[in-house]
Amino acid sequence: MNRDPRYDILFQPMKIGPVTAKNRFYQVPHCNGMGHQHPQAHAAMRGMKAEGGWAVVSTEECEIHWTGDISPYIEARLWDDHDIPHNAMMCEAVHRHGALAAIELTHNGPSSSNLTSREALIGPRHEPASYHPWQARRMDRADIRDYRRWHRDAALRAKQAGFDIVYVYAGHDLSLAMHFLQKRRNDRSDEYGGSLENRVRLFRELIEDVKDAVGDRCGVAVRFAVEEMMGNYGITSEGEGREVVEMLAELPDLWDVNVSNWKYDSMTSRFAEEGFQEKYIAFVKKLTSKPVVGVGRYTSADHMVKLIKSGVLDFIGAARPSIADPFLPRKIEEGRIEDIRECIGCNICVTGDHLITPIRCTQNPTMGEEWRKEWHPEVIAPRASESSVLIVGAGPAGLEAARALGQRGYDVHLAEATTEPGGRVNAESALPGLGAWGRVRDYRLFQIGKMPNVTLYRDSRLSAAEIRDFGFEHVVLATGATWRKDGVGRSHAYAIAGFETAAVFSPDDIMAGRMPARGPVALYDDDNFYMGGVLAEKLRQAGLEVTLVTVADVASSWSANTLEVVHINKRLRKLGIGIVTAKDIERYHDGELHLGCVYGGAGSILPAAAVVSVTARLPNENLWFELNDDQPSLVAAGIKSVTRIGDCLAPGLIAQAVYDGHRYAQSFDRPKSDAVPFRRAMPLVTVP
Repeated sequence: MNRDPRYDILFQPMKIGPVTAKNRFYQVPHCNGMGHQHPQAHAAMRGMKAEGGWAVVSTEECEIHWTGDISPYIEARLWDDHDIPHNAMMCEAVHRHGALAAIELTHNGPSSSNLTSREALIGPRHEPASYHPWQARRMDRADIRDYRRWHRDAALRAKQAGFDIVYVYAGHDLSLAMHFLQKRRNDRSDEYGGSLENRVRLFRELIEDVKDAVGDRCGVAVRFAVEEMMGNYGITSEGEGREVVEMLAELPDLWDVNVSNWKYDSMTSRFAEEGFQEKYIAFVKKLTSKPVVGVGRYTSADHMVKLIKSGVLDFIGAARPSIADPFLPRKIEEGRIEDIRECIGCNICVTGDHLITPIRCTQNPTMGEEWRKEWHPEVIAPRASESSVLIVGAGPAGLEAARALGQRGYDVHLAEATTEPGGRVNAESALPGLGAWGRVRDYRLFQIGKMPNVTLYRDSRLSAAEIRDFGFEHVVLATGATWRKDGVGRSHAYAIAGFETAAVFSPDDIMAGRMPARGPVALYDDDNFYMGGVLAEKLRQAGLEVTLVTVADVASSWSANTLEVVHINKRLRKLGIGIVTAKDIERYHDGELHLGCVYGGAGSILPAAAVVSVTARLPNENLWFELNDDQPSLVAAGIKSVTRIGDCLAPGLIAQAVYDGHRYAQSFDRPKSDAVPFRRAMPLVTVP
């Protein structure tokens, strides 16, 4: 161990009630799209965090009862004893590495769906369900007693499963405990409504119930959103959020505090810096002697030390940084800070929960594949041959393939056509708010720079003939993709009339600094993720009048999956960018964009001196065809394989490009098979 003494404080053991965490690194609850349906995958993912040095590793939300069913979303469950073995599997994986396992119990009340259970929703009052066109019924005193019993029983099951810390959850505007706290939801006139003391009553009782049930062996934590970012309409850190902490200060064994709801708690790097929650949560530790954990997308060890020494936090909480690098604590402990795979704050991890699929990460391509493919973020199988590999293109796919192949021990040569490796990451990280995305490039270049068996050639654009002449056995094409500007995309199978003119620009033009000379500029966004909005922002910063046109009902609609859609639309309006929704382009002629409503009705005309077309991309695959169309020359050159990866194969997210580069390196020199390339958790089928 070569730990810098400055960081010794991060590795002090910390008491949480009857249990002790071995250090101050705390993986707070986070969703993952695996939960009760993929228990082996979930356990392996959490176990990897424990192996990486996190002292506490938590589940995601855990449903305590079928009347709080949040399907189709896949979270943990403890409905009855049948759910104990799945949760015990996670505990065992975490305990194997000396970490504590924590579980976040919840009943989401009107924020549930009950699509599986088909039970009526329950809540503090009669009110519409948060996300569905039906209602929750008002809980009477018997319902409250039932709820407390369900919660206590779930805590006992958690203890039986082996959990060391049990949460009482009042956060993210999701749980019944929080709903009873909120004035806007709780209009009761009984002992559970009215004054704050009454509205806190249920929260207090839940904590007391859990302490009585499992407090002899388990630490009891509360997760509480001290600020809802709604002003006086909601809980505020200067008002009732502070008062709740004052009332309950010494009752739990640990305070896990944050802001609400999820889109504010997990803001992307585009909209918030590291530590952005500190101004809201800093008061908590002043009011309690119990340990406090908070989050803020922390990746800087120096910042972590500052938080502890300044009395803001006792534990460094993390969800996304622990996803990007499960071994972050061990790297600090071993004096390898420069090897940390820093979170870029893109929230691709969040899309797993929203799309009901296993979690993924832009920086860490092994995330979610720990059990399915037996991938490890730090360990990879050694080379199986003396083969040499030429990778053409040092974008995210090429860099990750070179890094992982180099780690395996292969002789790798990486040729980049430009003077600056990074590919699309270079261009996109220079856009407003996306600077942290450069970490994708920087981490891989640093790792490659330490490998004597990997050679990077800059300013080396290669032809097919040159590739054949080099004599490498395996060639990987990671040459990326180019944005179209003819309008072809999801909404248009054919080029849009008028888009062939010089007044039409592609995203590549804008990112390269080839800007319209004057406005107004119409940006046609048929991609619907981040690119359209961030380019509109760049154009506006250049002083141009901009209007974003989209066939969707809101700008950057797919960014709802990364929790950004509200932030993006607020930002665009604040900058004075016009937004035209539910409109498609019929043609562009003589400085005018002719629009048609996607729902029918009369069309309209939008003046546009220039148009930016954000629709689709085409793979840069000419080398692929040039090489493969001359098979005799490949054989004569001794080339055994030519493979496309990343955007050169199929344009997609940066996360997909990184994953594809890693997949190539993992599968290189291994037998090909038609078998399903990952393990699946299969339900036990019984015969009646």
